Order: sequence, then structure tokens, then C-alpha cells
Amino acid sequence: MNSSIESVNQPYTLSYSLAAIVSVSICSMLFMLHLSVGAKPLSYAVLYQALSSFDNSNFDHMIIHNIRLPRALIAIAVGASLSVAGAIMQGVTRNPLASPSVLGLLAGASFAVVIGLGLFDITSPLYTPWIAALGAGTAATLVIVIATAAPGGATTLNLTLSGAAVSALLAALIAVMQLANEDDFDDLREWLTGSLAGNSLQSFYYIAPVMLVALVTALLVSRKITVLSMGDEIAKGLGVKTLGLKIQLMLAVIVLTACSVAMAGPVGFVGLVVPHAVRFFVGADYRWVIPFSAIIGAGFLLAVDIVARTVINPQEISTGIITAIVGAPLFIYLVKVKLR
Repeated sequence: MNSSIESVNQPYTLSYSLAAIVSVSICSMLFMLHLSVGAKPLSYAVLYQALSSFDNSNFDHMIIHNIRLPRALIAIAVGASLSVAGAIMQGVTRNPLASPSVLGLLAGASFAVVIGLGLFDITSPLYTPWIAALGAGTAATLVIVIATAAPGGATTLNLTLSGAAVSALLAALIAVMQLANEDDFDDLREWLTGSLAGNSLQSFYYIAPVMLVALVTALLVSRKITVLSMGDEIAKGLGVKTLGLKIQLMLAVIVLTACSVAMAGPVGFVGLVVPHAVRFFVGADYRWVIPFSAIIGAGFLLAVDIVARTVINPQEISTGIITAIVGAPLFIYLVKVKLR
């Protein structure tokens, strides 16, 4: 019987493995393209030389190491983190509209960072993710409390409306703070639109290990997320400790969102768009949804950032604006289909 099970599962394993190889290959090509395009196009030969034998007296090498490489690595980290965070939220809440942007986590993290930077001058990458995590956790709690208190409880519609209300409130408070002290908050304007520009490799090295821990945690419990997405009663019947698992996953979501905001500001809709695209191809098994969300999310944000940097070259558009342009139509479609 075991051999028959293995023979049934083998084609799926092989197909998923092939899909993973293709996805990683495409992501790698997007990474190299991201490094080569810009105000000054660079050949792949120059990229290879800069990455294999860096020369700090070579201007092209400096462009790659100081500007493009940090931006590309941050695009990969943020794209993977927000996509996995969105996939987890959709699985745990069984809400197809759940994502860090829709349920207020991005807004909460951004508001906390603005308070830390603007009022207390906290700029160190050692502290910014934890400030963002506090804001994301507080916003998520507030959204859940408001949705639970509404008629009908924490339904998909109530959670979505509560998230929109909290996000709008926090955005208004940020705007008031900017108007009250334009000089001090001027540097945050581009960051608040979701920008990958202006970061250093040092910031990436500080924050990326924390993101990696959260991503590995999500991958390790991915099988349980699949069970949890079937409903609490079924999960408990299969021996899953639902409360402890939900707390663990919520912490992972907060960490992934907070680190992403600390690196790139509130880049919206990535956590909404990518998990739905992934499930369209791999189904609802989170053993595949989580890793593919990370890979596709990284490639997606690389591609979006390439567009943001080149569409009106030599000027740039904030990456978060492009993700909103892509994500908003899908959000409208999901609202129409899922909430009718």
C-alpha cells in the first residue's frame, strides 16, 4: 500500500520540483537584470567582475555594490516576506482578502516607525524592526477587536472594513505629523510610498537574519497551516493545538511585516496578490504554498522594481506605487467574487 501511495505522490513531487527549479531560475534572471538596468546600463560581464572581483576604484563596481545590490537583495527579502505573511494570514483566517496591507499591519508598522524616526530620532536598523513590530501587533489587535465587536463578529467583511478604517486613521495621523513638522519628516515622504532605494548592505545584514528565522518557522509548520485552513474543529480533531499555533504564526507574520517595513516602507498588495497567484498553480497545500510564495514573491518584487526604475528613466517611481497599481484591480475582483 505504501508503494502505491509513493507512486501516486511521485509525479506531483517531480512536477513541483520542476516548477521550483523554473521559478528559482526566473528569479535569478530577474536578479541579474535588476543589477544591470538603470540610469546607466551595465553589461553582464561587468556584473560578473563586480561580484567576483570587486574593485573599489571602478565606478561601475561601486554602482553595483553600493546602490543596486542592496536594492536587489532587499527586493528579494521584502517580496518573499510579505508574500509568505499574506499566505499565512489567508490560511489561518480563511479570509481570501487577508494580507498585511488590507488588515492594517503595514499601516501600524509604518506609523510606529514614523513615531520612532520623527519624534525620537531612532534610525538604527537594530531597533527599527522591533518598533515596527510593536506597531504592526498593536494595529492587528485593534483590527480584530473592532471586527469582533461589530455585528456578526470577525467575518471576512468586518475584518476587511476594520482594517481599512484603522489604516485610514493611521495614514491621517501620519499626514498630520508631516504637516506639523515638514522639515523633520521630509525624508520620510518617499519611504512612506514604499521605496527600495537608499538602503545599505549593512541594514540588510542586520534585518535579514530575523526575516529568515520567521520564514523558516513558517516553512516548518506549513503542514499544520493546511490543516488549520480547514477549520478549527477539524484541526483539533487531528491533534493540532490551534491556539498555540495561531500565536506562533501571528508572531511570524508580525516579524515578517515589521522587517519589510523597516527595510522598504509600506509596500502594499504584495501579500495579497502573490499567494492567490501561487494557489492557482499549486493548490491549497501549504507545504507548497509557503515556499512558492517566497520564491514568486521575491521575483515579483524584483520585476516590479525594475519597472519602477526604468518606466520613466532616468527618474524613478516608488515601488509601492507600482504594486498598488497591480494589486488594486485584483483586490476589487476578490471583493466582488468572494464577498457577494
